[in-house]
Amino acid sequence: MSSDGPALPVENVQSYPRPPVVEAVPQRIRIVFADTLIVDSVRAYRVLETHHPPTYYIPPEDVACDLVPASGRSFCEWKGFARYFDVRGGNRVSRQAAWCYDDPTRTFAQIRHHLAFYADKMDSCQVGDLTVDAQAGNFYGGWITANLTGVPKGAPGTEHW
Repeated sequence: MSSDGPALPVENVQSYPRPPVVEAVPQRIRIVFADTLIVDSVRAYRVLETHHPPTYYIPPEDVACDLVPASGRSFCEWKGFARYFDVRGGNRVSRQAAWCYDDPTRTFAQIRHHLAFYADKMDSCQVGDLTVDAQAGNFYGGWITANLTGVPKGAPGTEHW
């Protein structure tokens, strides 16, 4: 085990549960935006759902950037309504780059007010020692790491699995 937490086990996204579950993350989560470390957390949660790479939720106390409420919201049948934020850092703004659930369903109470970030709208994201790739598509915000196997949804033709 490194200072970034235990190594990520090999996991197949098709084996994740439905309905989804939330669990604590033992690895360190880091996000860089505008050449600044805006997240460094060992208190994150992740949501696991069939066909999706994990989505990571960071406690707001571990986020060091300006979050500006953005227009729009979305609804998840499992978690409830999400609201979005523009992320500001230095002289950069990334539109609708983060979201949170202010009043999630009881099953997902642990992620209340925690923030999730779209990996493709950040400079870099890491889970432990692994660099993140963004989930395909323009809606889902899962983080793909090298330990994952299977085919995650999000790319054209996979949205309605």
